[in-house]
Amino acid sequence: VQPDMYPGNCWAFKGSQGYLVVRLSMKIYPTAFTLEHIPKTLSPTGSITSAPRNFSVYGLDDEYQEEGKLLGEYVYDQEGEPLQMFPVMEKNEDAFQIVELRIFSNWGHAEYTCLYRFRVHGKPAE
Repeated sequence: VQPDMYPGNCWAFKGSQGYLVVRLSMKIYPTAFTLEHIPKTLSPTGSITSAPRNFSVYGLDDEYQEEGKLLGEYVYDQEGEPLQMFPVMEKNEDAFQIVELRIFSNWGHAEYTCLYRFRVHGKPAE
């Protein structure tokens, strides 16, 4: 969400549940998503408990849509690489310009969850 990856330079939200809705520059057929967090080695505390844990991604037809099309349910691994890629799990024929990232839990931080970078990968719609 931010142009750099310095500790604390993230989009933080209160608690362990939240969502982010992104409008892409064009309609695409999503193929994968990447979620990036700082590595534990850059964290002042040596832990990344504020990293997202369980999350889902949805494709929306417009920003007013209550329930989008589920594209996948995932777990960000705090022991894994800082940049993790997640393929679309739910096959569909729809192209989307609006994507919702829904976070259900983090790795244990009681006060907030930090999003550093979220990317949507796919093929442009005709």
